[in-house]
Amino acid sequence: MSEQAFTLTETDTGRRRFLVAATTLVGGVGLVAVAVPFISAMNPSARARSAGAPVNADFSKLEPGQQITVEWRGKPVWILRRTPQMLEDMRSAAFREWLRDPDSAVETQQPGYAQNEFRSIEEEYLIVIAICTHLGCVPSFRPDRAPADLGVDWLGGYYCPCHGSKFDFSGRVYKAVPAPTNLVIPPYRFLSETEVRIGEDTAVS
Repeated sequence: MSEQAFTLTETDTGRRRFLVAATTLVGGVGLVAVAVPFISAMNPSARARSAGAPVNADFSKLEPGQQITVEWRGKPVWILRRTPQMLEDMRSAAFREWLRDPDSAVETQQPGYAQNEFRSIEEEYLIVIAICTHLGCVPSFRPDRAPADLGVDWLGGYYCPCHGSKFDFSGRVYKAVPAPTNLVIPPYRFLSETEVRIGEDTAVS
């Protein structure tokens, strides 16, 4: 075999190895491209969760007067365990006079089963979307009574630092503030005494 023939054969062999390697690589990339969507489809996507997939929240460690925040549909949701004092304050006739909609007459602000004095299924627990109904700010949790910045009549609740809207511990809006309506109560149901599913109506079995 001549030197020229040997060189050509060696070149062809190198090209053949390159083509085999390239084909294998492309095939592997294609397999990964097919497998990734399949694997992703087996888990709820972030888009599906943000579109409204229910979320479960365990509040077994929540003490009276404390609240936790969970996320549903990309929004913060508060779970507040109300104290007997909070409930007593909200029952008073004088307190109701300060509120724009004490009976939750705007039906779109809560499910029917939360259209009551405490806007909840269980009066001890408030579950509410933590977004001010004025311009979408997140109010502050202000359980302190009669603070200097809110006045001696403040019995605790939620204060929006953006424009001064005030809400009680049922998410009911005060009169003479920018927010037009109460905070929104999401659909929810209790799975047990210490766990709730937010985003699924209580009528669902």
